[in-house]
Amino acid sequence: MAANLGIKEHSHGAGELPVSRLDVHGSFDVDAFPVPNGREEEWRFTPLRRLRGLHDGRDIKDGKVSVDVTAPEGVTHETAPSGDPRLGTSFLPTDRVSALAFRDFGSFGEATVVTVAVDAKPADPVFIKITGHEHGDAYGHVLVRAGRHSEATVVLEYAGDAVYADNVEFIVEDGARLTVISLQDWDRDAVHVGHQYTKVGRDAKFKSFVVTLGGDLVRLSPKVGYTGTGGDAELHGLYFSGEGQHHEHRSLIDHNISHTRSRVEYKGALSGEGAHAVWIGDVIIGEGTEGTDSYEHNRNLALTDGTRVDSVPNLEIFTGEVEGAGHASASGRLDDIHLFYLRSRGIPEDEARRLVIRGYFAELINRIEVPELRDRIMAEVEEKLAEHE
Repeated sequence: MAANLGIKEHSHGAGELPVSRLDVHGSFDVDAFPVPNGREEEWRFTPLRRLRGLHDGRDIKDGKVSVDVTAPEGVTHETAPSGDPRLGTSFLPTDRVSALAFRDFGSFGEATVVTVAVDAKPADPVFIKITGHEHGDAYGHVLVRAGRHSEATVVLEYAGDAVYADNVEFIVEDGARLTVISLQDWDRDAVHVGHQYTKVGRDAKFKSFVVTLGGDLVRLSPKVGYTGTGGDAELHGLYFSGEGQHHEHRSLIDHNISHTRSRVEYKGALSGEGAHAVWIGDVIIGEGTEGTDSYEHNRNLALTDGTRVDSVPNLEIFTGEVEGAGHASASGRLDDIHLFYLRSRGIPEDEARRLVIRGYFAELINRIEVPELRDRIMAEVEEKLAEHE
């Protein structure tokens, strides 16, 4: 079994409760997690029947998924078999799907390991493209390690057709800067349950952009913890849920060390009958910590009738020495005042709607420092808008 660095192990006596209800037990043992039935808090928003067996591990049909890596100078990549001691060192699975993915990914291929050398500052991004070729179930594993004082951008793209679950580890060593753009651009029938586990070192910075546009059901769970003071994490997300799509994002920031910072910002739009978006934002500020600065918020635009949004921010604080902490959530329709302003200047209603929504997403998209991705993401957002005009 893999060793775990910076992971808290919990043991409680009879009648004792965990310090936080958000800080659940973790295990690599699949049998430590009962098969979900949909009544559990962590699964109550997820339509289990649409997971097609990913949550119970039965009736698995061999899927075919390929992983292609393009790496600039200063970055190496390799494959690693199940059991490689580098894998699973930064996390413990916190649900059954994550544990199944860790146990069984070797049956469908090898893990992908990407290493940014110490002090390296590659000018170009690392591209990791995961493509499903057959609509069968498959598991995967990716490990990205940013060496001390390195600076790198990683683009993690999912495409094609698959029923897929994976664990992705991001280890940001002391003084490093790692930016990750995770693009879920699956074919319309794909199912993806992903876990992204990040450890942020002393004076290191991690920034992620999660963009979810495709798939039938996509459920992503980014989790961040710290291994040194001065760690900084920013999690940005964008999703556009169309007719019948289920997009679920469940972030957890664990401020387990003093003098750490986090910002979480997710924006979504929904259009079409049965479109369903779920955002769960959990933050723990641990007992005995000092100087933590944390804020999270989620905004959603419901563009048509027949959509559903579930937005739940959670903040648990176990210390009085907090620099800042807060959360916010808002969901609603387009602002009639904005539309009236544009229409009063002769802009047709459909074009006015596109302009308002473009501006809503552009603030986040423009922060992505890969120009070709910015243009592509905005073009795909506008395609989805056009589908329901």
